[in-house]
Amino acid sequence: MATLTTTSKTTTTLEFNNKRSCGLWLTLVGTVLIVSMVFGGSFIVNPVIFLLGYYVSFYIANINKRVRRALSQGPASCFQIRMIFASIAFLFFLMFCIAGPYIPSMNWRMIWLGVSLATGLHFAGFYFVHGKSMIFLGLICSALAICGYVFASYSGIFLLADAIVKFLFGLYLLFLSKPSTGVISKKKAVI
Repeated sequence: MATLTTTSKTTTTLEFNNKRSCGLWLTLVGTVLIVSMVFGGSFIVNPVIFLLGYYVSFYIANINKRVRRALSQGPASCFQIRMIFASIAFLFFLMFCIAGPYIPSMNWRMIWLGVSLATGLHFAGFYFVHGKSMIFLGLICSALAICGYVFASYSGIFLLADAIVKFLFGLYLLFLSKPSTGVISKKKAVI
């Protein structure tokens, strides 16, 4: 007996209520990257300053409940929370694949460009959490990392540009963005 299957589209509206906290995070990370590059030396980006600054910034923008409450304009959905964790897992997977092979040789230029490219690519998943600005941020950061690979003698300039872009996007999200919505479509099988 044959089964007839049709599909119907259902849509889900996502509310992007936490752009300001994302803006704070990007502003802090951009600042940490710039300071880490100033003291980078042969590492290009000083890993000690970067890691300390990254974790302090993460605490301030993402864990500190008082800051999150002050910047949030509404709750994130369960789907958005899952997308945050999936995007972070994707980031670490990409860093392992793109930058990881250069760790044994301590090729810092390739390591940091790999981290930068992985970060740019992982912003795609954050579209579902913060909206279209994450697509633009991801495209710009990915393009800058690729330019750093292509124009090897200028890779430091592209890494610095990446940090400045994150900082500027952060300022935009922190001070100028407003809550918005987006729609995602899902195909649902109907038998």
